[in-house]
Amino acid sequence: MRLVEISVPIGEQEAVINTLEDEEIDYYLTDETSARRGTEDYAAIVTFPLPRNAVEPIIDDLRDAGLSQDAHVIISDVEVDLSRRFERLMKRYAKESSWQIRISREEILIRARELSPGLQTFLVLTVISAVVATAGLLLDSAAVVVGAMVIAPLVGPALSASVGTILDDPAMFRRGVWLQFVGVVLSIASAAAFTLLIRLVPLFPPGRDITRIAEVSGRISPDILSLIIALGAGAAGILSLSSGVSAALVGVMIAAALIPPAAAAGISIAWGEPFAAISASVLVLVNVLAINLSALVTLRYIGYRPKNWFKLEHSRSTTTKRVVVLLVLIALLSVFLGGITLSSVQDAQFERNVRTITDETLDQPQYEGIERIEMDFFYVGTSLLLPQEVRPLDFPAHQPRRVVVTVGTPSDRSYPALAEQLRTRIRSTTGHDVSIQVRYVEIDEAG
Repeated sequence: MRLVEISVPIGEQEAVINTLEDEEIDYYLTDETSARRGTEDYAAIVTFPLPRNAVEPIIDDLRDAGLSQDAHVIISDVEVDLSRRFERLMKRYAKESSWQIRISREEILIRARELSPGLQTFLVLTVISAVVATAGLLLDSAAVVVGAMVIAPLVGPALSASVGTILDDPAMFRRGVWLQFVGVVLSIASAAAFTLLIRLVPLFPPGRDITRIAEVSGRISPDILSLIIALGAGAAGILSLSSGVSAALVGVMIAAALIPPAAAAGISIAWGEPFAAISASVLVLVNVLAINLSALVTLRYIGYRPKNWFKLEHSRSTTTKRVVVLLVLIALLSVFLGGITLSSVQDAQFERNVRTITDETLDQPQYEGIERIEMDFFYVGTSLLLPQEVRPLDFPAHQPRRVVVTVGTPSDRSYPALAEQLRTRIRSTTGHDVSIQVRYVEIDEAG
């Protein structure tokens, strides 16, 4: 619930009292008797409790009744009012409002501003979170990556841009967009610089393939499900903000969609992995757009509008245009994500089938005593400009080319027909005519 305190200017007291009485709201009236400079224009101070979803309509009614912009309106968060009249008021507004959790437009504007720290603080926290996330990715530590998300200050800009659009506050919108741009670019740059420093010192094993680090590979080979995470983060952030509760936890979810992939992009740049850097950067961009889109749509659905009619029309037009732009950009970038998703699914299916075929083949009587130890898969780019073997993370369009099967055998046995049999079965099952190499490792057992 909220406690509203209004310093009523001279000549407006009757309009305020009549409005509150018409709405059956209990109020407390105190005459303004102080002799301080600046208070001579005020006749009284009126105080009254309200359910939080009643603040906006009551303030609007008071403005319509004649309460001027000179009136000081202070809205405080309080715990409870135990009176029966307030309980009836709560029930009444519970029936009238489908969104009981919604705070007033004035409150959400202030909360959105407060979520965005000053520029210097924002820059420092962004650099720290990017560096911590980079260390966590390289160490393959999910706990450290989560810690970086807690530090990241990106929730404020992501939500304030949408609030500025819906409530027609151009300055808030521009600042939110600018801070998002600066935050993403700075995160990638910080991650790249930190990774280069690690490689130069060196503090990381030379020659290590970063694409095999689980925490990194998940961000440089994104799929279409990443879009769902970002959409959910934006909607949850706005619901948290509009309900008046802490947005800190939701901020972690928004940071999860931005900071780790930005750090992965920086790592890929420093490691000289162009396609991995592009993939991670596209993921960051898609997530930023999706967070803003879902935040805009959620704010609109909840019912936030500017009070001024001219601002209302401008807000509707601006919101529609920005939603369309966001949808188009997300759709275009989603083609890239969809391609990666399809390729990943096809690779996984092919590799699963090959493993199954290999195991079934080795179960035959003529291959008794042999066991599969390891399998490596190699692909070739389908572009004429890149005919050599590639990893799936190196090139988006690729086909299976070679499979290397490492098997363990007794020292006195050999299986010359195994490679050809595997090739024939794989071709008939998967449709891919791949080269098969079998590497035999002698097994020496004792006891």
